[in-house]
Amino acid sequence: MKCKAILIIEDEPDLRETLKDLLEISGFKVLTAANGREGLERIQSAGEPCLILLDLMMPVMNGWQFLEALQDERFLDYRTSIVVVSAAADTADVDKKYGCVLMRKPVNIHELINLAHEHCDAA
Repeated sequence: MKCKAILIIEDEPDLRETLKDLLEISGFKVLTAANGREGLERIQSAGEPCLILLDLMMPVMNGWQFLEALQDERFLDYRTSIVVVSAAADTADVDKKYGCVLMRKPVNIHELINLAHEHCDAA
């Protein structure tokens, strides 16, 4: 059985809430965080998500630092998929180094919903 929660780690409030609303309308449980540090706190308090949508450019703890912390602390089971959602040009190694899927901003909503269905159960 797949787990149900999707964790969105995005510092832009409008985008974070829009993605949350779209995924919830599609039947998914969604948790949010405004930066990598909050993302780690959500994982510690709520348990492992089925999917993480991760921005790279954020204050406090950016996406690269979040990925490093995940590896260092072994927060996640290897089954958790991470989708890097970024407009940044410097994302070439994210798939090779961390095994993440890369989704460019602006986000293709149909692609996002399909990814969510692949990795998570709708509520």
